Amino acid sequence: MEGVLQNLKGWAQEVFLVDSYSSDGTVDIALGHGVSVVQRRFRGFGDQWNFALRELPITAPWTMKLDPDERLSDTLKREIASAILADDVDGLSVDRCLWFMNRSLPVRHHLVRLWRTGRCHFADVQVNEYPAVEGPIRRVSGELVHLDSPDLEHWLNKQNTYTTALAIEAYNRDELADKPRLFGTPLQRRMWLKKHFMWLPCRYTALFFYHYLVLGAWRAGWVGYAWSYLRTDVYRLWQYKLREIRLTGRLPVKWPPGPGQPDPRVRQY
Repeated sequence: MEGVLQNLKGWAQEVFLVDSYSSDGTVDIALGHGVSVVQRRFRGFGDQWNFALRELPITAPWTMKLDPDERLSDTLKREIASAILADDVDGLSVDRCLWFMNRSLPVRHHLVRLWRTGRCHFADVQVNEYPAVEGPIRRVSGELVHLDSPDLEHWLNKQNTYTTALAIEAYNRDELADKPRLFGTPLQRRMWLKKHFMWLPCRYTALFFYHYLVLGAWRAGWVGYAWSYLRTDVYRLWQYKLREIRLTGRLPVKWPPGPGQPDPRVRQY
C-alpha cells in the first residue's frame, strides 16, 4: 500500500480505498496518506467495484482502477494526462507488464483501466471483474507495472483464494464478465475458454505452452518457466476444487475470506 500511494503522490486528484476489514495495517497507511477510506464486507470483486462507483463521493472527472501491487510509469502518467486533455474518448486502456519473483516477465496484458466518472460499470462476478465503459476507448503508451506478490508464499495463498472463488462461481453457474464467444472480442474469447476449459483435450499441456511460448515467458529464463508452470497449476487447482464441490455437494467454508475488525475511524457500509 505504501508503494502505490507514493507512486500516486502529486499525480492523482483523489484516492479512495474500499477496505474489506483487513488486519495488516492497510487502513493506517492509507489514512496517513490522506486517502478516503471506507469499510465494507467483501462479497465479490464485481460487487465491490460497483459499490465503489455507486457510493463513493468521487469528484474527479476521470476514475482509474488500481491495485495496491501496481505502479504507473512516468511515461504512462504523461500519456494519461495528455489523453484526458484531448477530451475525445470515454475510456483509456493500458499495457500492464508483469513482475514475478522480482523479475520482469515479457508478458503484457492489455486492460481498460480509466474512464469518465459515471460512464462505467462492472458485471456482478466473483472474480475477474472487467470495466464496461460506455463510449470509445483509446490505448495509451507507457507501462502499468504489476508487482505480482512479494514472494511465492504470498502468491500461492492468493491463488488458493482465487481458485476457490472460481470453483464456486462455476458450480453456481454465475454470470460471466461477458458473453462467451470463441470468435468475439478478446474478453469474450477468454470467457469462452473459461466456460469450456474442462472439456478441452490436452488442456494443461496446451496452457503451459501458451504461457511459455506464445506469451514469450521463455525469454525470462527459469523464472518464466516457473511462472508458466505455476499458472497452469492454477487452472488445474480450479478444476480440482470444482470437481470436489460436485462430488461432496459442499461449498468451501472459507469464502469469502474471514474479515478483521471494523475500524472506528472510517465509515462502515
